[in-house]
Amino acid sequence: MGKVVAVCISEKKGTQKRDVGMCKLIENFGLEGDAHAGKWHRQVSLLARESADIMRKKGVNIKDGDFGENIVTEGIELKSLPIGTILKIDKNIIMRVTQIGKVCHDRCAIYYTAGDCIMPREGIFAEILTGGTIKAGDEITILEKDAALQV
Repeated sequence: MGKVVAVCISEKKGTQKRDVGMCKLIENFGLEGDAHAGKWHRQVSLLARESADIMRKKGVNIKDGDFGENIVTEGIELKSLPIGTILKIDKNIIMRVTQIGKVCHDRCAIYYTAGDCIMPREGIFAEILTGGTIKAGDEITILEKDAALQV
């Protein structure tokens, strides 16, 4: 089991996000107020704090949201989850992993600020099956692939 350590949003794509601590996750849409929310397969992005810590150990001064991630987790190796994995956050939020990593065609503000971007290698993306309020400290449970049908 893991936990949410930060919830981050930004008003524009390609920019660093800011930690808001708590936010409404809208079913089939994403985080309220976030530029990446919408009716598509990458409604939210997740990055493990452990992945960001690799960059910190290299001397990069970063904070949660600097790689454009919406949800920062702890205790789960996100990049090893297969597509289709169902995550349950707190008591009622359900999301399905839709993509592992991404292709970055252009170097965005994140790359130039941090000197590298780990989202293409270690970030994951998900769609929101059941919404609710997400906040730092919420527990994350990994359910079996396609288990949301049984929840």
